[in-house]
Amino acid sequence: MSKNAQHVFHRREILAASVGMLGSALMGTEPMEGYPKNVNTNSHPSKLKITDLRVATIVKPGPSPCPIIRIDTDQGVYGLGEVRDGASPTYALFLKSRILGEDPLRLDKIFRRIKQFGGHARQGGGVSAIEMALWDVAGKVYGAPVYAMIGGGKFRDKVRIYADTEESKDPKTYAQRMKERKEGMGITWLKMDLGIEMVANTPGTVTNATDIDQWAMNQLPHPLLAMEVTDKGIGMLEQYVAAVRDAVGMEIPLSMDHLGHLGVKSIIRLGKAYEKYSLSWMEDVIPWTYTDLLKQISDQSPTPILTGEDIYLKAQ
Repeated sequence: MSKNAQHVFHRREILAASVGMLGSALMGTEPMEGYPKNVNTNSHPSKLKITDLRVATIVKPGPSPCPIIRIDTDQGVYGLGEVRDGASPTYALFLKSRILGEDPLRLDKIFRRIKQFGGHARQGGGVSAIEMALWDVAGKVYGAPVYAMIGGGKFRDKVRIYADTEESKDPKTYAQRMKERKEGMGITWLKMDLGIEMVANTPGTVTNATDIDQWAMNQLPHPLLAMEVTDKGIGMLEQYVAAVRDAVGMEIPLSMDHLGHLGVKSIIRLGKAYEKYSLSWMEDVIPWTYTDLLKQISDQSPTPILTGEDIYLKAQ
């Protein structure tokens, strides 16, 4: 054996011995229980497959029913998502064939495949529910919260919520329900639904077309319905807001939703009438697509206007 070969051999032996000693030292000084334990060894992400999508419909007080979907996998890991209150579970079920057999951890691939089948408002509920359920699966597999996987880390430890409240045509009953949200449940922000249907049965409160049917009422854009609320109607609606403010006080934030399919002028007049009650906002007063009309309303209404929950996809 040449001197050079002997030199290489000895260096290799020394290197191997050094690595062995280093490994022994690490194993000797670092107990096994010190290694990460949050790895889900029952799941093999590279082999995970979607096997089923099922729906359970939850009926509850307030916005209801609420279809909840469950996506199952071949390794027992499942994820949950919500279609949206009042939406048909069909929006999710008809996408089942598009996701069966797919790897649920390839979220972006699946989302790009199914997003074309969603739409604005409740029509986007199926796509959104599936995305929620996929993130749920991913979080369970990787042992991490969704905020950590999306990026940026946790922003806050608590999130402030507001409580919607079931209506009553008796202003005092409605006000008592709002008070219970504040004092009984400890809610620090309240919201009330107050539409013209609360007063429409009283003659002289609402102007609308006499031949309008239920389909047109639900499907036609607000500005096309020629529906307006009169001064008498506004006065009666004010009684509800006044009763609520008397019950809960002026200090707690109060918002309003579901005003009815009203014209622009009526919305502006309501915004002015409610100014004295310091509402945080009036929500979705007309469809969000009418941006010019929304600007006109927000420019003239002292009560702030809020919209956006029906927008599907950030590209819109």
